[in-house]
Amino acid sequence: MANALVMFGSTTGNTESVAQMVAPVLAENGFKAQIKDVARAEPDDFGGRYDLIVFGCSTWGDDEIELQEDFAEFFENIDQYDFSGKKVAVFGCGDSTYEHFCGAVDAIEEKIKALGAELIISGLKIDGDPDDYKAEVVEWAENVASSI
Repeated sequence: MANALVMFGSTTGNTESVAQMVAPVLAENGFKAQIKDVARAEPDDFGGRYDLIVFGCSTWGDDEIELQEDFAEFFENIDQYDFSGKKVAVFGCGDSTYEHFCGAVDAIEEKIKALGAELIISGLKIDGDPDDYKAEVVEWAENVASSI
């Protein structure tokens, strides 16, 4: 059985909610899926234990892209982790009325690819309440699972 890590940063609970939608879909598709708050990230998380890493982060800020606080701290130090050959997918929550709607997804994808990860699917960007996008989240997670 393949192992998947769904790592998220959440302030309001929306991104955590999406993580809790994604993990069961991965489990239904043959993965042993673990959910972890990015505030508890450890170097071991990115070693050989996981066949798939799914990152989730919300976007804040009017003038520039601001990653969720816990994720921003992780992101500042992300170079210390080895992503070579890792299969990765990214989702995020945001508000389309902001100039940089879900810009965190784009920033994470760009950085992860630069660190050698294989982005297996385009990021999922959720506008507003994740419960309104449950079908899209499930479909995206199924596509993530089938991309491995």
